[in-house]
Amino acid sequence: MSNTVYIEYNFEIAPLQPTSDILIAELGAIGFESFVEHETGIQAYIQKEDWQADMLQEVGILTNPDFSISYGFKEIEQENWNATWERNFNPITVDNECEVRAPFHEKSDVTYDIVIEPKMSFGTGHHETTHMMLQFILAHDFKGKTVLDMGSGTGVLAILAEMRGAMSVDAIDIDNWCYLNAIENVERNNCKQIKVYEGDASLLKDQKYDVIIANINRNILLADIPEYAKCLTKGGQLFLSGFYKEDIPLISKKCSEYGLNFEKNLQKNNWVAVKYVL
Repeated sequence: MSNTVYIEYNFEIAPLQPTSDILIAELGAIGFESFVEHETGIQAYIQKEDWQADMLQEVGILTNPDFSISYGFKEIEQENWNATWERNFNPITVDNECEVRAPFHEKSDVTYDIVIEPKMSFGTGHHETTHMMLQFILAHDFKGKTVLDMGSGTGVLAILAEMRGAMSVDAIDIDNWCYLNAIENVERNNCKQIKVYEGDASLLKDQKYDVIIANINRNILLADIPEYAKCLTKGGQLFLSGFYKEDIPLISKKCSEYGLNFEKNLQKNNWVAVKYVL
C-alpha cells in the first residue's frame, strides 16, 4: 500500500459550522474516507482509483448560496500522510478518563492511555462521532463481553473496549489501509483480545456478540442493521454513530423492525451517537 495515491482536497469554508459537518457527511457518502479539520475549513482524502473529476457535482452544499466554499485539490502519496496529520493532530481527553495521543506526545495521568498513529485511517477521537463512541464505551460495562467494532478505522474504539475488559473484540473495516493501520495500532497498545479483519457485514454470518459498535454513516448503517440484530445476544447492546440528530427517527425505525429498542443518545454539535438494546 505504500504506493497508493490519494487525492487531497482543501476546502476553505464560511461559516465553519455547521458547514464543515454537512460537507464531511456529503463527501463521506460519495467515497471520501479521511478528513482533517483546520481553522478555516477541512482537508478531505479519497483514493485516486475511486476519484472522478466530476464527482463533486453530487455534493449539494457546494451550490448552496447560504455557504461560502472554495477548494483546490492535488495528488498525495500515502507516505506523506504523516507530515499532514502531525501538523494537525493534538491529544484529546475524553471525560477525564481516556486520552488518545500520538506516539510523539507525552503520556498524561489518565486511566486509559491510547496511542494512535492514524495515517490514512479515520478515528482519532477528534471527530464528534468517535468522541461520543468513546464516551459510550467509558460509561458501560465491557468486562467479559464479546464485542464487534464495525468500520473500525484506526481501531481506537476496539482498543478502548479491550482496555475496559472485553473478553474478545472483532474489528472490521472494508478499507485495506484502515485494516493495516488497525493492526499496527492494536500491536502498539499491546492488545491481546482484538482480531482485525478486512471486509464488510458479509463477514458476520453465524457470529454472536454482546456489544456491537458501528461508527460508519447513515446509509451503510441502515443496510447493515438487520445483520447486527442477527449477531446480537439477547439483551445485547448496539451503539451507532456517523449520522445527524435528524436521522435518529429513520435509524430507530429500522432498528425497531428487528427488535432493537432505543435507549438513549449523546449529541455533539449536530452529530449523535445512539444506544439500542435487543
